[in-house]
Amino acid sequence: MVYKWCVVPQCTNTTISSPHKLFVSVPTNPKRRKMWLRLARRDPKSILAHTNVFMCEDHFNMEKDTINYLKYKMGFSQKILLADEAVPTKFHCQEDRRSLLPDAGPSREVFFKRQRIDIVTECLRRHSTTTHTESLQNDDMIQEIIEPKELPKTQDKETITDPIITVEKAVQATKKVNTHFRSKAVQTTCQNKSISTSPWKVSTISHFTSPINIKPCHLQPLKSEVVKAVKRNIFLVDEKSDSDISCFESGLLSPFGATSVKVTDSDSNVTDTNENIEKLQCLKNTLRLIEKKPLMYIGISKECYFLIELLHRHTNINREHILLCLKKIRLNSTFSELEDNFGISLSYASKLFLRNLPIISSFLKPFIVNLDKNLIKRNLPIAFRHNYHNVSCIIDCLEIDIQKPSKALHQALTWSEYKKGNTVKYLISCTPNGLVNYVSQGFGGRASDVTIVENCNFLDGLQQGTCILADRGFKHLEQILHEKGIKLLRPPSVNAGAKLSKTEVRQTKIIASLRIHIERVIRRVREFHMLKQHSVINTDICRVLDHVIIIACALINLQDSLIK
Repeated sequence: MVYKWCVVPQCTNTTISSPHKLFVSVPTNPKRRKMWLRLARRDPKSILAHTNVFMCEDHFNMEKDTINYLKYKMGFSQKILLADEAVPTKFHCQEDRRSLLPDAGPSREVFFKRQRIDIVTECLRRHSTTTHTESLQNDDMIQEIIEPKELPKTQDKETITDPIITVEKAVQATKKVNTHFRSKAVQTTCQNKSISTSPWKVSTISHFTSPINIKPCHLQPLKSEVVKAVKRNIFLVDEKSDSDISCFESGLLSPFGATSVKVTDSDSNVTDTNENIEKLQCLKNTLRLIEKKPLMYIGISKECYFLIELLHRHTNINREHILLCLKKIRLNSTFSELEDNFGISLSYASKLFLRNLPIISSFLKPFIVNLDKNLIKRNLPIAFRHNYHNVSCIIDCLEIDIQKPSKALHQALTWSEYKKGNTVKYLISCTPNGLVNYVSQGFGGRASDVTIVENCNFLDGLQQGTCILADRGFKHLEQILHEKGIKLLRPPSVNAGAKLSKTEVRQTKIIASLRIHIERVIRRVREFHMLKQHSVINTDICRVLDHVIIIACALINLQDSLIK
């Protein structure tokens, strides 16, 4: 670090004593250099022209004299730049120059204080003059009223027996009479009158605001029949517009019409009825579309649509609620859309989905059947029959993107390095002809394929002597399967820097052509938009994501066969 000191006389700032202050280099231009040094009261001849000298920031207005002050303070610029017209203007270190500086010297508090004192004194003087004049007038009045008459000259003062009345100046001799008046803010009339309780007819016409000359309406007693018939509160028309009053006076509206009465119960009932009719119409249209194209809306073919009725009988769930859950899974419709389609509230649609989904999944789970080894061989596709007739299932993992969890531990457990995001991972197994026979529970995206196979109960349902077709990612699973008498068939591994032989290349192609069936199954699962790629699952729905996978795989098995 270069040692810098301020060239201004009587300024003691250096990079050692004030390391946090900025030091500006004095310009090398002879004209500007001479002007800067003269302003600082430094003899220009005492410093050589090629000597690099500095002035500290105390002598500048850094915000106005620099171009990049904010960038320098924020760290975006490593060097501070002065404006071309910048010159040192502050010299507080020199005591003889403090009074000459515009921002230096004592404040003018004494001047303002004297000015305030003069104003207060003047006000007090005027007030005292006025008070003195009024007091003299009051004294004269008191003397005229209370002072006794003069005694005759022939009478002595000692014979006076009448008492002398003395009155203090502070006593008020005359009483000020205040006229009584009524405040305008006091309410004197009731603004709300009920025909059912009042025995008089209410005047609902105001002659102050109406443009027509109106005769005053006298109160008349009502008949008992009218009192029993009318039970609504009527408000005075003074609060209404002139147009309403004029129409009322001209006889266009009855005194008990809609202009003088608030919204009635019948109007609200009509509005509610119209809304219910619209909701019912929307529900009918939604059900008609689902019945017309069930595969597109709920993932069930027309031939299997009777399952909705069976599901309704066994679970006692309304048909509309079942269709709502299946449509949410198939099309990933928002709850706002389901609110409009089924005529229910948004919160109620969410509650129905979360409450009914486990029941529906428990009903459809038997469609995911773990088939027998001999039964699989009978329905084995032609491509497997020659060399791979022992293959009973094909396995792979499926990852579903989820919303980023709030807790750091859950974020770490669900992070997938392959997807570069937070995911939930499932193990899916299908038979060679494309039927899903196993779906595991959800695991965090951090778990490897081998870890999922080890911790789920997939291996418990396999028989000895069976063969599993898998990808290269299941390489470390061979030892575990060998202990249970199960064979793992996967593409041959490639060592670093080595090449596959012709036989290994041919075998890799054959296995890849057979493994394509599990990829087609996963593609069908992705057709359910809730499980689609880059379709992020909400945190609230993650707790029922296992049921969503089971329902999707069960409905896949009810669709047409993958291999025809």
